[in-house]
Amino acid sequence: MKPFSELLSLAGRTAVVTGGASGIGLAIARRLAGQGAVVCLVDRNEKVAEIAASLGSQHCGVHTDVTDETAIKTACSTILSQLGHVDILVNNAGIALIASAAELETSAWDLTMAINLRAPFLFARALGPAMCAKGFGRIVNIASQAALVALDKHAAYGASKAGILGLTKVLAFEWGPSGVTVNAISPTVVETELGKQVWSGPVGDAFRAQVPTGRFAQPDEIACAVAYLVSDAASMVNGENLVVDGGYTIR
Repeated sequence: MKPFSELLSLAGRTAVVTGGASGIGLAIARRLAGQGAVVCLVDRNEKVAEIAASLGSQHCGVHTDVTDETAIKTACSTILSQLGHVDILVNNAGIALIASAAELETSAWDLTMAINLRAPFLFARALGPAMCAKGFGRIVNIASQAALVALDKHAAYGASKAGILGLTKVLAFEWGPSGVTVNAISPTVVETELGKQVWSGPVGDAFRAQVPTGRFAQPDEIACAVAYLVSDAASMVNGENLVVDGGYTIR
């Protein structure tokens, strides 16, 4: 029996993290790099390569627009040229455009779906078949508690994240026989810099009071969940949604 620490090691693995230049994505990249993986950050931030290099000279960054299918194809080609192959894909890039259903603009709906649902599919379609061909791969899609319960003014966001859960199950079913596991993580509010701004004041206090643990999540808590799912310790976990919400959705 291997030591648990050995099962969690990502030494020799390569990983792609979309939305990796800040927030949850950067926390994930740091955690995977800390476990030994060589990481490629994908982000619209033009300084993404510089941010990746701050993790270590072996890591890389690719600037792209995840709403553009052609740009994603180009990004994946660049990733493969730099990493050689991809073992791990973390679809983290996301957007939350908050409005009541009656006031939600069609353009906001379309943009939400393009970033939160279509882009993860496009990245998986571009990189997954090669994982299947070599008999190993780990894909983690970042969903949300909004995929599980109704949240006010989250029509587009909740629908996109519910779609992520459906996509996760189908990919897990189709690619599991080839050694590729596909799972999702559904966080509660995460205290990134943006999250702190959005959920500050009375609104945040009221929401936090509904979480049994009495607090929101920290970025590295999501990163640790990702690190587990992409490791050998989770080799039998496939098609699952790991809810990291302090118990908010158990009510």
